[in-house]
Amino acid sequence: MRIGLGVDEMGPSLETVVDRFRAAAATGLAGVWLAQRTGRDALTTLAVAGRQVPGIELGTAVVPTYPRHPLSLAAQALTVQEAVGNRLTLGLGVSHRHIIEDQYGYSFDRPARHLREYLSALVPLLRGESVSYKGETLKAVGAVDIPAVAPPSVLVGALGPAMLRAAGELADGTIATWATATGLADYVVPTITRAAGRNVPRVVAATVACVTSHEDDRRAWVAENFGMVGQLPSYRAMLDRSQAAGPEDAVLVGDETTVEHQIRQLFDASATELVVMPLGSQDEQTRTIGLLADLAG
Repeated sequence: MRIGLGVDEMGPSLETVVDRFRAAAATGLAGVWLAQRTGRDALTTLAVAGRQVPGIELGTAVVPTYPRHPLSLAAQALTVQEAVGNRLTLGLGVSHRHIIEDQYGYSFDRPARHLREYLSALVPLLRGESVSYKGETLKAVGAVDIPAVAPPSVLVGALGPAMLRAAGELADGTIATWATATGLADYVVPTITRAAGRNVPRVVAATVACVTSHEDDRRAWVAENFGMVGQLPSYRAMLDRSQAAGPEDAVLVGDETTVEHQIRQLFDASATELVVMPLGSQDEQTRTIGLLADLAG
């Protein structure tokens, strides 16, 4: 099983974050993934940590598109790719209306159109090609010249059908957050596979997990601390398609046997890989990472 670890980029220091990379690599997990939130820049952090921690995949899940022009993101991503020896997976997404409009001041009108235009410019740039792209909302003319660097794999945080079709047609796959095995099997995988045609898309299931003896308490904690997830339209739709009342029904929680079964269900639903953010006490997180390492081995 290909399993990566979601690391909290909001740690108390950059060195603490790098130490978490080292610990993940030591367990034999496939990779380390960072979100892009209100703290450290995910790609910069990957460049710093990746130079010190060899041998594992490095991914973003996900970098918002709107604040970074494709030329700028291509230059940054290819620089990171060069720094870490071609181990980068670039996960990107449109984010949410309240972030893009209320925080950044951009229009969130027709985000699927924006994503298509963005990928149409970005993906050729990552391949080292010159582009002259003029869409309805985006213009990109030029190239990024960083020789001898392989283009990173591009994944899209795609949840709706239009986003999944764009991910299948224009990128390498999707990062499906808060999707259960039911949501993957009945919706995500068929939708993106049809769009990808002959290509086999990467389907990365991203979730949180806790190996614990206190399942009800941990689900209640998720409901309290991640409850807003169920109020965001894209996540709400994914939860509904996953037959989950809220995020507490879409997490991996229970003892080792239970969580292993839940993980195997995701892979049986055609997830190609899994990214897990452990939660709970330090002992519970240690148990969770231990199980992930055993399954990945």
